[in-house]
Amino acid sequence: MNALLFPGQGSQAVGMGSEFYRNFEIVKKIFKDADEKLNYSLSKIILDGPESELQLTKITQPAILTVSYSIFKVMKEEFNIDLSFFKYFAGHSLGEYSALVCSDALNFTDALFLLHERGNAMQEAVPVGMGSMIAVLGLTIKEISDLLKLSDENKGVCEIANDNANGQVILSGNKDRVESLQLILKEKRVKFILLKVSAPFHCSLMSPAADNMKNKINNVKFQTPTFKIVNNVTANLEDDPDKIKKLLVKQIYSTVKWRESLIKMSETGVKNFIEIGPGKALTGMVKRTIKESTCFSINSIADIKKIADEFKK
Repeated sequence: MNALLFPGQGSQAVGMGSEFYRNFEIVKKIFKDADEKLNYSLSKIILDGPESELQLTKITQPAILTVSYSIFKVMKEEFNIDLSFFKYFAGHSLGEYSALVCSDALNFTDALFLLHERGNAMQEAVPVGMGSMIAVLGLTIKEISDLLKLSDENKGVCEIANDNANGQVILSGNKDRVESLQLILKEKRVKFILLKVSAPFHCSLMSPAADNMKNKINNVKFQTPTFKIVNNVTANLEDDPDKIKKLLVKQIYSTVKWRESLIKMSETGVKNFIEIGPGKALTGMVKRTIKESTCFSINSIADIKKIADEFKK
């Protein structure tokens, strides 16, 4: 049994998707549609940079969707991949929008608009430099929660943003509170990585962004997905369009339950995970969490050819 995974922020790189853009007219059209919807040349930033612009969350988010959707369409329409081989779709954070688009629950250009607005809202929720995110390695959720209680609560919030994989948890919050936690982690000799982000995503500081996005999401038409989608917030299957909308709003300030989502899929028989889009971050998370699985990331035409025979119609 197989699942398709769609990456989120952090996987972006200048030039991503360029091979698909050069070789397939369908991709050129997707990029053109994105430029027209957003009223600026997203395609130029994706293909040529500068990296400083691509890293802006209001650009990063629609850019990753555009590349993931392009690869998906090439798989489906140019290589005739039979999607009935895939039991589940799941996307990490903004990747959930990619999963919804590829399962016909959400129109591509509507998703572009929502992600552009989501990026703006998330950046505006907390002034640059006031928030921080940190990756903690080698601990369980409970161990991290216990250490959080030791950090200085008077310095703001610090919450679990992403439960990514066994031994990989992302925390998010006020910069001062995160720095308080860092001191404890150093004292306990726990490995951590301070993330280069422009805002503290997936924590309660993002509540203003959720309020900002609520009407925008509700005003866009959603359909019932044609594939089963494992939701970030609940780590369960969600197919009701109204509930999906509510959860997309909630996702902005809630923990991404990615590890639980992988376990959910594995427990129902998924053995093979295929990541569609830039980077290989999700493939690494699968390997850390589901030991008895195979995982493969698709970033090139050669990658599609490797799996094409197995999943041909």
